[in-house]
This record gives sequence, C-alpha cells and structure tokens, in this order.
Amino acid sequence: MAKELVLQAESKSSNRMLHLFLGLLFDGIGMLSYSIPGFAEIIDIIWAPVSGIILARMYKGTVGKVGGMISFIEELTPGLDFIPTFTLTWIYTYGIKNK
Repeated sequence: MAKELVLQAESKSSNRMLHLFLGLLFDGIGMLSYSIPGFAEIIDIIWAPVSGIILARMYKGTVGKVGGMISFIEELTPGLDFIPTFTLTWIYTYGIKNK
C-alpha cells in the first residue's frame, strides 16, 4: 500500500514537470508568429484552435475547458500572443488551485 502511494506521488510530480515543459513549448510556438511578419495572422488562425484543443486535453475538467477557450481567444486576438496561457494554466493548476 505504501509503495503504491509513493509511485502515485512520483507520477504526479513527473506529470507536473511534463505539463510545465509542454506548456513552455506551446507558449513558445504561440509566440513564434511575431517572428514571421505578414504571416502572423495566418499562423494564428491555424494555431488558435489547435492550442485550445491541446490545452483542454492537457488539463481535465473545468480548468481545461476554460483554459482552452481562453487560449483560443488569445491566439485569435491580434497583439495578445505574448500572454503565456499554457504557463498561466500550469501556475493556476499546480500552484494556486492546490493551496
């Protein structure tokens, strides 16, 4: 029984770090459109639904659904690509919500 609890704790910690790494990666992808002038809008139109779906699947329940919608809107709105939605969702999930 104790061994199972230790394995669960290790799995949660590993999942936490995986979510952080992926969140930073996906936030970076979302910000890449700034580096390609003229194509930013086209890239954002493609990336917006993809990022929303990814975020909703990464975080289950209400957090994932709300985060996915926010990510979708943020990517479609010009000038808001700098907001790290994935990282903010990670901070909320593993920092604020757990307290």
